[in-house]
Amino acid sequence: MVEYSPADEILIDEKWRELEEACRRAKVCRREDDWQFVRRAFFLAKEAHKGVRRRSGEPYIIHPIEVALIAVREIGLGKKSVVAALLHDVVEDTEYTLEDISRIFGAKIASMVDGLTKMAGVFNADSSEQAEYFRKVLLTLSDDVRVIIIKIADRLHNMRTLGAMPHNKQIKITSETIYLFVPLAYRLGLHAIKSELEDLCMKYRFPEEYEEIKRKIDETETERQAYIDKFTAPIREVLDKNKFQYEMTARVKSVYSIWNKMRRKQIPFEEVYDLFAIRIVFKTLPFPSEKTQCWQIYSCVTDIYKPHPDRLRDWISMPKSNGYEALHSTVMGPDGIWVEVQVRTERMDDIAERGFAAHWKYKHASISQEEDGLEKWLRKVREALNSPTESAHEFLDNFKLSLYKSDIVVFTPKGDAHSLPYGATVLDFAYEIHTKIGNHAIGAKVNHRIMPVTSRLNSGDQVEIITAESARPKPEWLNIVVTSKARQTIQDYLKSERIDNIEYGMQHLEESLAEYNVTLNGRVLRKLMTAYECRNKDELYSKIGAGIINLDNLEKLLKENSTRKILKFWKLLIPGSSEVEVSDVDIDEDVTTLDDTAAFVDDAHHEHQFVMAECCEPIPGDKVVGYRDPQSGSIIVHKSTCDKVIALAAQYGDNIIKEQDIKWSQQKAVSYLASVEIYGIDRTGIILDLTKLITSDFSINMRAISVQSHDGIFEGTISLYVQDIESLNMLLDNLRKIKGIERVKRLMNT
Repeated sequence: MVEYSPADEILIDEKWRELEEACRRAKVCRREDDWQFVRRAFFLAKEAHKGVRRRSGEPYIIHPIEVALIAVREIGLGKKSVVAALLHDVVEDTEYTLEDISRIFGAKIASMVDGLTKMAGVFNADSSEQAEYFRKVLLTLSDDVRVIIIKIADRLHNMRTLGAMPHNKQIKITSETIYLFVPLAYRLGLHAIKSELEDLCMKYRFPEEYEEIKRKIDETETERQAYIDKFTAPIREVLDKNKFQYEMTARVKSVYSIWNKMRRKQIPFEEVYDLFAIRIVFKTLPFPSEKTQCWQIYSCVTDIYKPHPDRLRDWISMPKSNGYEALHSTVMGPDGIWVEVQVRTERMDDIAERGFAAHWKYKHASISQEEDGLEKWLRKVREALNSPTESAHEFLDNFKLSLYKSDIVVFTPKGDAHSLPYGATVLDFAYEIHTKIGNHAIGAKVNHRIMPVTSRLNSGDQVEIITAESARPKPEWLNIVVTSKARQTIQDYLKSERIDNIEYGMQHLEESLAEYNVTLNGRVLRKLMTAYECRNKDELYSKIGAGIINLDNLEKLLKENSTRKILKFWKLLIPGSSEVEVSDVDIDEDVTTLDDTAAFVDDAHHEHQFVMAECCEPIPGDKVVGYRDPQSGSIIVHKSTCDKVIALAAQYGDNIIKEQDIKWSQQKAVSYLASVEIYGIDRTGIILDLTKLITSDFSINMRAISVQSHDGIFEGTISLYVQDIESLNMLLDNLRKIKGIERVKRLMNT
């Protein structure tokens, strides 16, 4: 075994001393026995990983020490968590077994290490095993939350050192992180870690955009600080006068948060006005209550600056489901600038920054014994684990739904409060109450008004579900609900009926085709799947059997010409491959599934097909990532910012073709569909000006235009065919110059 060099030993000793100091400051080890417990874990881990180095070149033992440092210094976990963090890779990577860990450190530490070891295998397992791996991890999570918190700390250190990894690994790891670890960190209240993970993901996925925004934040720091001093001065004066003990700081938005807002609203950095928020954290007095003291500080602030009537957020009376408590208000500051002010006690601030660990520290001293939001979520996780799932990826997606970011509170007719994710519908509420009520729901009385099951709910709504014994879950309900419980229950019900529907649908289709002397074969099936927008034959049979698809137009479909004209004027290629141009060709139904395709031949001379993803509609010039479909062999091309490609990279990292390996190769004149949203002040002739600019000045064909006008304001969407991203951006710039147009942006179907 390779010995560590003297320089390695010095580095390891320095890191170990740093961990000892962090444990001392956090009072993790109060007795000599505690110190011996932690030291024993360190020396075992050091011996187990002896001679092993990380890709960065440093001794491997540095990694578990760093994970333990994050756990104790940034999250506030105790000695057992420090020991588990030090040992978290020992069973997976060395010859030590769980039995060894149990014998030396006890059953609890062995259980935590076991959970961490299983978590490491989640993303490396093949599809058939992945759900069971993840289910085991979640069983550990629901039993001991510290396991998942340590795993988040492990992921954070891996992200901090991601620069040593090759680019394809960076894409896979960042996708896993943004897909699962970021929402988990949020759900467990680890806000600072969540923000850092998001920033690190952006740094490696979109380095140019990251550096550009970071540079602009740094450039505006002096001007921003001058405004903050001007804004906070009168607040400090009045708080000092009222003898509050407080700290007031300015929190600048994270790079990722700014970038996300720029993308979502399609605005430049200069138009992101809420770059910072003012946070007031104060020491409470024994009397009056915490809540009252928060409102007193709020009153001091709003006596100086007028609050925005629609931007008050009271998360003290009704905390977020991840335990977050604070008062947020947006006020009008000097020079007509809106500024968000957050008011928290020291306890609330500790929970906001350290999450679940701090939550439990304060809970033991709490008067209230009610089940809080975090406990309710853990209970729901346990319930979800009892529902078996066929598909590993379906299981992951359903679980991820429970990691929602925003909450609403809805009441029953008797006044019982239920927390649901933002965007939840009547159906979600019905399933929240009881599975049977959800399965038989036909509507609801929302605030005493009858509403359909599809209606979205708002905080404060009082809801009474209306049921009918004859009602049953429908497949389209899956597009309505947003909670994992509702989705899982509907899926379970539909699966129970699906086999019968497939058998009946196949029989019905064969009988219907026989009326026209047509035999059911692959060619007919492909034509019908395309016509009825079904992904496979089982979906087609099932929808026919369930009555979702009727066959009234079957004769017309059978008579349609099986060859269609498809115009292609561009190609995608992988550098180093020979190229096959697709341009103005007839493509037979037997070999084509989607219109948006282009072909290439790889080095092994195997012909493949590029398919443009319908979810994000990439056009030439967009940065793109490819996903190689293991069934068809086609490469499905997504915009690199598409939410779906993040999920694909997280679950099928090996099938991702990174953006550096896919290039647009411009050919002739491109014609590709894009959608644009417009908004402005209505006037006579504005639509004429719009259409003239598009069709005459730019010679662009419009597919559809939809405009609504009300109270002097108009808004609408235009679908048009453009050459590439450059020509689209040029058109948007010119549309903005039309008198009355206030906002123009490309619609992103992500």
